[in-house]
Amino acid sequence: MKKICYTIREWVKFNFVRPVLLGIGNVIGRYSRVGDIPIFSNQQFQWTEMLEVHSGAIRKELEGILALRQALPSLQEIQQEQWVLNKDQQWKTFFLYGFGIKANLNCKACPVTTSVLEQIPGMKTAFFSILSPKKHIPAHKGIFKGLIRSHLGLIVPGKVGDCTMHIADQKVNWREGEVVVFDDTYEHEVWNNTDKTRVVLLVDVVRPFKYPLSAINDFIVKLISRSSYVTDAMRKHQAWENRFHDHLKNETKIGLNT
Repeated sequence: MKKICYTIREWVKFNFVRPVLLGIGNVIGRYSRVGDIPIFSNQQFQWTEMLEVHSGAIRKELEGILALRQALPSLQEIQQEQWVLNKDQQWKTFFLYGFGIKANLNCKACPVTTSVLEQIPGMKTAFFSILSPKKHIPAHKGIFKGLIRSHLGLIVPGKVGDCTMHIADQKVNWREGEVVVFDDTYEHEVWNNTDKTRVVLLVDVVRPFKYPLSAINDFIVKLISRSSYVTDAMRKHQAWENRFHDHLKNETKIGLNT
């Protein structure tokens, strides 16, 4: 029964929800204050400089998380729909925010990162996106132009171009300490062509519009955040988060008693 419900939900998502959201986004995107292009200038978003200034401290907190990498969930373990895109355990995540919902225990473990994120206007989602060596993410699209995505390069191994993303007809080569801002509703594809792990801090923010489109966009983003796709994923994440941090507490107690 559970599998049947999931199959029906997937059909509804890909045949109704996704086309409707993409259609609305294609209409309103052209009226955005920042335009409708695959890759944006960082000068359009003042907060990108703040992320870059704090990238060293953010990376330090990330390194503590990576020490526990084997315990981290893959993306599809949190959001079941991602099995379409990712079927192995080579794309790990550490969520801090998901559609405005705070992962309190994870945020507590990364106080500097969380403090910086909470100063970003319209920030909705933020997580460490961890790609294993030789990992390839096939071409895909986001579902709604009302959000804009960014990546802060934290660990980018190899030479320039070994870790890369193709979006529309453009190419992105991540660099450590630098932010790339882009529209993920354009088709994009990702490669880590090295023998080491690549990590970025992924951040989604609300796309800026003038009123009344800003109000319409905020309403749609709120609807998405209350959908079963998001609420189910965040329930799964909270369950994982509680287990993960309980385990850490127990390990710490054992260490103190030895």
